[in-house]
Amino acid sequence: MNKILICCLFVCSFAYAQKPIKPYGATPSKRQLAWHDVEVYGLIHFTPTTFEDKEWGYGDADPKIFNPTNFDAEQIVKAAKAGGLRGIILVAKHHDGFALWPTKTTSYNISKSPFRNGKGDLVKEVQLAAQKYGLKFGVYCSPWDRNNPQYGTPNYLAIYQAQLKELYSNYGQLFMSWHDGANGGDGYYGGAREKRSIDNTVYYDWKNTWAITRKMQPMANIFSDVGLDVRWVGNEEGHAAETSWATFTPMPPQGKNVAVPGQANYPESPAGIRNGKFWMPAECDVPLRSGWFFHAKQKPKTPETLFDLYLKSVGHGAALDLGLAPDTRGLLHDDDVAALQTFGQMVKQTFAQNLAKGASIKSSNTRDKTHGPATLLDGNKQTFWATADNVHQASLEISLKAPQTFDIISLQEFIPLGQRIEGYNIEVLKNNTWEKVYDGTSIGAKRLIKLPEPVTASKVRINITQSPVCLTLSEIGLYKKANL
Repeated sequence: MNKILICCLFVCSFAYAQKPIKPYGATPSKRQLAWHDVEVYGLIHFTPTTFEDKEWGYGDADPKIFNPTNFDAEQIVKAAKAGGLRGIILVAKHHDGFALWPTKTTSYNISKSPFRNGKGDLVKEVQLAAQKYGLKFGVYCSPWDRNNPQYGTPNYLAIYQAQLKELYSNYGQLFMSWHDGANGGDGYYGGAREKRSIDNTVYYDWKNTWAITRKMQPMANIFSDVGLDVRWVGNEEGHAAETSWATFTPMPPQGKNVAVPGQANYPESPAGIRNGKFWMPAECDVPLRSGWFFHAKQKPKTPETLFDLYLKSVGHGAALDLGLAPDTRGLLHDDDVAALQTFGQMVKQTFAQNLAKGASIKSSNTRDKTHGPATLLDGNKQTFWATADNVHQASLEISLKAPQTFDIISLQEFIPLGQRIEGYNIEVLKNNTWEKVYDGTSIGAKRLIKLPEPVTASKVRINITQSPVCLTLSEIGLYKKANL
């Protein structure tokens, strides 16, 4: 009898259990999910170009000009960490072709400079500092080389690939491999001093070149203007579009069969493409100052400006890549350090406490006990609320323990199952009347909604109005911006 009862219970529970949720569209890889967790990182530009007070080096600077008197990787990394940055990418070689490590591929490298008496490896110093302070590390290696006499010939590809192999072999696990889209033009080229044009759709043999990355650094996200893992947002102003999709379909240039770096000036880049072929989220790169390299006449952006960019990049499901420019001493200027520190404190204090924590929450539809609405306030984005397969619209009502004043609302989808939600609105209860405070479209990895004015309320309602499939959300937060 007991066996029959157990069997019946098993059959009944199986009959009423929901099927596993099917992913929708393109979904992120393991390395892309890890990249989404970084959110804010830095890009260090420090080459002979710094000492020339230029933005782009021509490739003819004497290596002896690279002579920082007080380079301190830890000072730079600690300032970045104070700013809330979780990763550092070092420009190991910019377009001028000067390598910041003692490479075997070219004599135009740091060993020919006075730095550490010709025995230095600046890439290693930054990598070790990042490791010491818990920041992820990545490298930028420009495919364009304005110094190398072989650039523009078939012989250069082997040199560039060898440089990548050295960087992939000697500097630990990388979270990004950054490839700039600037390719070909005038340069020194070993003394030729001429313009060399290349067809960047074929010259670098990206398919096989990036296969090296995949083999040697499988967790390194490849950034170029069109992906593969992370796309350029289409501007150097640090912001994504208000409607922001993590999916994208790169389009090949006219007359070509494949999309390549340097061909990404698409009108769709800031917003992405709904139902794009690939999960290819945006990186919003912007220098802390006006330029990527240090110029004494420039000043860093204010913490308020940086916070606004944070809301428009990370808060639009993208990442913020902040350009850091050491001065000729090899240090970040005191103004830069102060701006980063205040910005970091502003972000930290703003999001230190979720004002919705401890609230009760109910949903108009819930898939099952595992995916109940309580998961939205548990501080764990690996758990998530979901609706039944046939429910593509739903409401969530949050009842706070007491009235709270907030001006930022945070929403996060469970992106391992794709970006699903296409329309929603948010209401607050005022004088026993629901008042709409926001209309939105995309959510994705994170949506930070900054209200025009702070709102005081005890109840908040989120109405998801449009989705092609059942809904998922992993976290909801209410916050009050810190004013420092």
